[in-house]
This record gives sequence, structure tokens and C-alpha cells, in this order.
Amino acid sequence: MKILVATEKPFAKEATDGIRQIVENSGNELSLLEKYTDVNDFYKAVADAHALIVRSDKVTAEVIKAAQKLQIVVRAGAGYDNIDTAACTARNIVAMNTPGQNSNAVAELAIGLMIYMYRNTFTPGTGHELKGKKLGIHACGNIGRLVASIAKGFGMEVYGYDPFISADYLKANGIIPLSSAQELYSTCHFVSLHIPATEETKKSIGYELLSKMPKNGCLINTAREAVINEPELVKAMEERPDLKYGSDMMPSNAVEMKEKFGNRFFATPKKMGAETAEANINAGLAAANQIVKFFQTGDTTFKVN
Repeated sequence: MKILVATEKPFAKEATDGIRQIVENSGNELSLLEKYTDVNDFYKAVADAHALIVRSDKVTAEVIKAAQKLQIVVRAGAGYDNIDTAACTARNIVAMNTPGQNSNAVAELAIGLMIYMYRNTFTPGTGHELKGKKLGIHACGNIGRLVASIAKGFGMEVYGYDPFISADYLKANGIIPLSSAQELYSTCHFVSLHIPATEETKKSIGYELLSKMPKNGCLINTAREAVINEPELVKAMEERPDLKYGSDMMPSNAVEMKEKFGNRFFATPKKMGAETAEANINAGLAAANQIVKFFQTGDTTFKVN
């Protein structure tokens, strides 16, 4: 079977070498398409591939149409909104992610953003400490639970809201369960966002929730830009000069926000959550192993469509 790794932004060499070893030791063939700038190169490369590994590359319906032999696509990372899962399903192509492989990298970044925002983005002036502050975890999956664990080391009180996880499970992980998003935002000085971008969650974080935050409230978003209602975020921050927003993705209205809010707002130039050598390697190797298992035994453990 031919396995294509298509990465506009390539894996680290150690990850690529590891992927090659896994693929070739299993009797399969590896093909690389790295640093491509023309989507037509992607169409050509995927035409005879039986499996596909991507990072943030968009696997659109057009890519799926070009990939007539494709049986499986794996996104090396947790989020998979860059894959057209409906197009995959229509062609009986298995779509997977690699949950947990980037979790620690994202969790550490979330904590780093909290410190950065509460220290006035390292500009002169009196900031605040994390110790004793209340942290709300909005969605308590792998990343959320890691953020909670690290935050407790800073002496923070950790609360969580996740309608898909039981209160007993949260308690077992040292997280105080709350019954609604409204309760989470009204209770916590920080809220760390870890919800996926779905039809239900897109633009769901807006004025109603943010305006309820305690004094010196700070929203940290290492999830997805699409879950933020940006005009309502601006409204809340205009009315509340104590609110802060730290994001791992650049909002569409970033210029406006920087002009209006100065160091109360910060966004990374490009999504950085998984940009560590360790996460890069872990996710790439996991993707390769999942494809090999799929071809060998039909394993679809991490199927998302």
C-alpha cells in the first residue's frame, strides 16, 4: 500500500524518519509531499495513494475526488476540522485523528498564556499571580485535564464543565464539576477553552458568558477561532476594561482588538499549540502506526466519521 504524507509545513526530520521506518517495516511504501504551495501538487500526489497523513492541510472534497484509491486519512493531531469527513464517508474512506499526542504541548501553552496575560504581556506594570485564582476548564478531555493538573501545581482552584463527562470522573481527576457553562464563567477568573468547532459550538462563546466573568477575568483559547463570537467579545471587553483575551489563533478582527485593547489582548501569529518537537514526533508516529494497524487488522479505533 502507498502511504502519502502531505504536509505544507513538514514534520520534523526525526518524525519523518520514524514514519518511514514504521511504514517500510510493515511492507508498505512511503511517499512525501512537503512544503507544497500549489494544491494541484496535492491532487497529483494523492491520486494513487491508499492512505494519507496530514497535519493542518485541508483534505477537501476536491482532494477526496482526486484520491481514487484512498482508504484512510489520518490527521496528525486532535482536531480534524480540516478534513471533509462527509466527503470521506461518501466514499467509504476512514478518517482518523491522533488524540492525546499533542495534549501536553497545548496544555503547557495554555498555562503560558495565562501567565503572559496576567503579567501584562511582560510590559512594565503590576500584574497578578495565578496562585489562588479560580480556573475553569471548558471541555475536560485530554488537554483540559492536563491543564487542570498543571494549574493545581500553581495553587489554582480548578473547576470544569463538560456535559459529556460525568461529575464523578471530573472529581476523580481533581476537578470541581459545575452544571453549566454559565456557572463556569461566572465562577472563574480564567476560563481555558477546549471545545471543538462544531455546528453547536461555533460562535457560542460571546457576550452572555464573558460578561459574567469575575473582575480581572481572562479567557484563554487554545481550541478554535470559530467558537468565538468576535463582535460580542469586543463588546464585552469594551464594557469591561478588566477583561483579557489570550488566543492561540489570530482573530479576523485582530487589528481592531489590538488597537482597542492593547496588552489586554494577545494572539499567536500562527497556531502554536502543537508546535513542539515532542508533539510533532508523537503525532506523526501515531498516525503511521494507526494506518499500519488499519491495513493489517482493520483497526478503526480512532475513526471520527
